[in-house]
Amino acid sequence: MLTSHQTICAISTALSQGAISIIRLTGPNAFSIVQKVFLPMHGEYFEDYASHTLHLGNIVHQGEVIDQVLLSIMKAPNTYTGEDLIEINCHGGVLITKKVLEVLLEAGAYLAEPGAFTKRAFLNGKLDLTQAEAVNDLISGSSDYALNIAIKQLHGGLSKYISDLAEQMLSLLSHIEVNIDYPDEVDELGKEKIQEKLVEIKAKIDALLKTADTGRMIKEGIKTVIIGKPNVGKSSLLNRLLKYERAIVTDVAGTTRDTLEELLNLDGIPIRLVDTAGIRETPNEVERIGIRRTRDWIKEADLVLCMFDASNALTEEDFSILALVRDKKTIGIINKTDLPSRLDTSRLEGIETIQMSIQQDTGIVELEDKIKELFFKDQLSVSNDLLITNIRHKESLIKARECIQKVLEEIERVPEDLLSIDLTNAYAHLRNITGENVSEDIIHSIFHHFCVGK
Repeated sequence: MLTSHQTICAISTALSQGAISIIRLTGPNAFSIVQKVFLPMHGEYFEDYASHTLHLGNIVHQGEVIDQVLLSIMKAPNTYTGEDLIEINCHGGVLITKKVLEVLLEAGAYLAEPGAFTKRAFLNGKLDLTQAEAVNDLISGSSDYALNIAIKQLHGGLSKYISDLAEQMLSLLSHIEVNIDYPDEVDELGKEKIQEKLVEIKAKIDALLKTADTGRMIKEGIKTVIIGKPNVGKSSLLNRLLKYERAIVTDVAGTTRDTLEELLNLDGIPIRLVDTAGIRETPNEVERIGIRRTRDWIKEADLVLCMFDASNALTEEDFSILALVRDKKTIGIINKTDLPSRLDTSRLEGIETIQMSIQQDTGIVELEDKIKELFFKDQLSVSNDLLITNIRHKESLIKARECIQKVLEEIERVPEDLLSIDLTNAYAHLRNITGENVSEDIIHSIFHHFCVGK
């Protein structure tokens, strides 16, 4: 693992053919390393460069010009990482970008690990951990809603809210501790007042936790599983929603034997759309494995699109499928309505249905409107700036809430000095979210999921 005493560098743009590439360096020796390989066009002295300025010159190696570049100079502490930082804007060819990187490594820089620049920003106090995680969410955001939330978290909205809760907890804890040590010098807070404040903090934590499912769906997408018997039109529906031929469609039952997952952007909300193997009794082992995976997906789904063939009467297999989605948010899709109908919809009691003919391109708009009505209307409201989108944050909030609940349950029969143990733990769990009380292993795990160069 690299240390903060080493100067790191990495390609920060996509390694592909393009107009420009950016190679980034940060660390205590960033200037001296670049000075070895950068020849300015106008002969000025490198040490005279002002911070946050651009300079034209050549990258040279053993007397040979490698590329003409623009050099961005940024001096500590007013940089992204809090260290001296240089960005080299070179021409965007894959080969030339790699050559410039190799020259910098030969001059004494170390190749950066994933997320190393943002990790240094965190370690140097430029970002807290929720803001650092928001940087990665901003890069990987797959919808306007996801980007909006990431930007708000990057600007510190969630950090401030969590920090305020932690400060309230610390104030309460400090008062209890001082009252224990110096009972004659401070006013006793009293168990009733402690209880009142804890109920208030717990209510704010509960309000945040209620946003977790919404936040997850905005960040990861609504897990939407298409299920039904073979040949009801599941793969055709996937293709129609995606607007391209992703799945193989044939008249042969059991064509889809594994799950196909694709991302659909529906008016700004990501939909994780999953086409599944048709559910039926089959002797084919490969198909049976696919059906088992279908059942697993149903358990994880936020929404199930349960398809039926309008030209066939309902069978026991259809009712077995319905039993799997009894507790799930489900839309029934009656496909093949262009054919003579033999399906009795009255037997689909309790499920809202949409009439559809994928062949004639009817019912698709109605399905999209129904999905938006189910999720946009109530669940996916992002008017509130505070949404929990990260499982780590959710787990820490749950643990903090449990500690507070334990105090509330024991407050009448436990001395104040014993209450402070659980209050201290609650405070620690809150601070864990913003990174003041988090282990090196967790920090490494978080930044390991970043791309190299960020």
